Amino acid sequence: MALLMLIVMNLAVMASLYIALLVLSAFFGIHFDSQSMSSLFMLAAFFGFGGSFVSLLLSKTMAIHGMGVQIIKTPQNEFEKWLLDTVDRLAFDAGLQMPEVGIFDAPPNAFATGWDRNNALVAVSTGLIETMERHEIEGVLAHEISHVKNGDMVTMTLMQGVLNTFVIFLSRLIASMVGRDRDGRMNYGTYMMVSFALEMIFSLFATAILMWFSRWREYRADEGAVDLSGPNGIYYALAKLGRIPKEELALPDDYKAFGIVGFLETLFASHPPIEARLRHIEEYAHEK
Repeated sequence: MALLMLIVMNLAVMASLYIALLVLSAFFGIHFDSQSMSSLFMLAAFFGFGGSFVSLLLSKTMAIHGMGVQIIKTPQNEFEKWLLDTVDRLAFDAGLQMPEVGIFDAPPNAFATGWDRNNALVAVSTGLIETMERHEIEGVLAHEISHVKNGDMVTMTLMQGVLNTFVIFLSRLIASMVGRDRDGRMNYGTYMMVSFALEMIFSLFATAILMWFSRWREYRADEGAVDLSGPNGIYYALAKLGRIPKEELALPDDYKAFGIVGFLETLFASHPPIEARLRHIEEYAHEK
């Protein structure tokens, strides 16, 4: 169900962008000439940033419905009260407004999302609640609050938009050169095939760059967790998560970058290896 929601949302984003282009053309007389390099770059930026920002603006709604997050408005038990009080305290210490807090039914994990640092959502899974001690949960919450404080959702969106723009621009620019015959006429079949193939290739490089940045900001969020709640909570939470098979911790693709742990130890990993993060926490706590 979550995967279907993500597919439908992505299709809706692309459809809305095409409709926006039609509106710009029909009512405002704004046309993009794909044969002009400047127009091609503007078109690439429109689609590259447009999809990223629409996804960012809808991120909380997508998370709530796609992950089945139950927002805690009024605590129903002592633990939910503790959870709200802990997030409120951490957010205050981080200089943030209180984010929405939710619980979703899944193996141990947590994530933060939202279009603005003062309009965020922090969610923890039932598996995390059942597995962790409270000081460990607090460490995880401090990590997610640090993502919000650092503006990681917006920064990742901006970086994704820049990378998307260059992927679209370069693939179509090269395809327009390759797709012409000796008389300079465009073969649109060749153009589309080359453009599509290059988008796939360039997207791999763009993803590797984005995931490198994602791994770097995970270290920053771990540092923020140490600053907000001390080193023990986040350290022992990660150590405990490191003993759980990674396939049991997976979040849907759109939320992996903002979860507490990642799943691949390659160029395309959204998170550093847990062992490396534990060493970094030890070193950072020792330097404080």
